[in-house]
Amino acid sequence: MAKHGKKYLEVAKQIDAETFYEPLEAIELVKKTARAKFDETVEVAVRLGVDPRKQDQAVRGVVVLPHGTGKTKRVLVFAKGDKAKEAEAAGADFVGDQDMINKIQQGWFDFDVCVATPDMMSEVGKLGRILGGKGLMPNPKAGTVTFDVAKAVQEIKAGKIEYRLDKAGQIHAPIGKVSFDAEKLAENFKALIDALNRAKPAASKGVYLKNIAVSSTMGPSARVNATALR
Repeated sequence: MAKHGKKYLEVAKQIDAETFYEPLEAIELVKKTARAKFDETVEVAVRLGVDPRKQDQAVRGVVVLPHGTGKTKRVLVFAKGDKAKEAEAAGADFVGDQDMINKIQQGWFDFDVCVATPDMMSEVGKLGRILGGKGLMPNPKAGTVTFDVAKAVQEIKAGKIEYRLDKAGQIHAPIGKVSFDAEKLAENFKALIDALNRAKPAASKGVYLKNIAVSSTMGPSARVNATALR
């Protein structure tokens, strides 16, 4: 187990580890106990009642948080012709085709999200090992392989996040910054939970939302009452 310093242990006393808080109350506690000198990210961890080893119980998708994440993402779009112009007009930070592929092969990674038109994927696919290892490979399930590049770029800039089940059967996702109003964080939290409920696999049996916790980057976590959210 990780060892925590005196300051962490002191603020952690404000959160009862045995209590299941309502979402807004949990978020308010997380804001109150954030101790870093930077604007920490508020994160949600959800343990789902699915078997991550089974393909028919995989949970993956995207959701646009109503108040964004507090971080502006740099978007790279692989596109040609009119689609490239659409991406530029929508606010993409970088747009190109083979020229961008060459830059990445040479070690360039000054972007956070990749979008590609379907006709570019035969070429972008050659970057599979490079982009895949960094979680940057465009994917239809994440809405990043599409001819509607303008919509994709606008949604990412507006606060779209991707969530994906990990090997432990958990989802980890950011819902904003500690500097956000608690009510806005609560609305972002609700948007994420609603998306997870909609993404429930048909093969999932029993309790789906098993455990939920909210925390800041460097602070203690508060457990959330999941009963009313199921």
